Amino acid sequence: MTTITNGTLAFYRRAALQMGDLRRSAEDLQNQLSTGERLTRSSDDPVAASRLRMLARDERLATIDATNARRTAENLELAGNALESIASDLIRARELALWAASETLGNTERKAIGEELEQLRIRIMSAANARDAGDNALFGGETSGNAYEMNGAGVVSYIGTASAGEIDLGQGQMLSRGQTGPEVLNFTTGGTATDVFAFLGTLGTELQAGADPVTAARDALPGMDDAIDALTRAQTVAGTRIAWIEVIQDRQIDQSQTRAQRTSDAGGVPFAQTVAELQQMLTVLEASQAGFTRLAGLTLFDKI
Repeated sequence: MTTITNGTLAFYRRAALQMGDLRRSAEDLQNQLSTGERLTRSSDDPVAASRLRMLARDERLATIDATNARRTAENLELAGNALESIASDLIRARELALWAASETLGNTERKAIGEELEQLRIRIMSAANARDAGDNALFGGETSGNAYEMNGAGVVSYIGTASAGEIDLGQGQMLSRGQTGPEVLNFTTGGTATDVFAFLGTLGTELQAGADPVTAARDALPGMDDAIDALTRAQTVAGTRIAWIEVIQDRQIDQSQTRAQRTSDAGGVPFAQTVAELQQMLTVLEASQAGFTRLAGLTLFDKI
């Protein structure tokens, strides 16, 4: 009959508890190394856990701000490309007007120039109705459709909203979403307000069927310069906004890196220290297991 004393039971239980604690500690350290997170429960470090929650909330908000900035930058780039296309067409229109103002040109050539001006007008309208990343008109303000439409008589009208609206980029940074069609294509020449479509339409008609196309072409040259100047200002505004978006995006990257460092400081794992602790823990566990095995094998009968 085998008898196990209370002292023997206590020895085994104590050894089991000690090695169990060591094994759990080693597993915790291994888990920290695999996940890169020091905290598994808020109770492990309530202050650090609270700090991590605040940093996580800030990161979610920053992600929204970064997405807004990226989309705005994309739309501004698209708008810049559209403005470049319109600028090329206006420069071509001025070249045609200068050519039509020459006395050596015949009516047939001037009629052809008038037809090309009409094609340029349609192409500029197409560029003005270009879509952004959300499939909205780049120069239509906050409207979801086109910025301009042409009626049966060939008259082009702006059908967008009065303003483009603003977008929140975080930390009080607000930026206009873009420019409206009138901000880009409306101008004043000789004290009269007009827009590119009406101006080119009138000149094209005069060159094709006007009584004095030469004078009409000459008189249009200052207006061409005014239209190009207005478009150049719009390009400058777009370029300035693109540069500002880049500054904001650089700042967002810096802030994201700072949050990542703070997150690491609050709940991250110091890998070198943790690896050393794990190695020490495994060594102690191994020694404890070996010591227990040797002690458990001892018996008084070995001394008889």
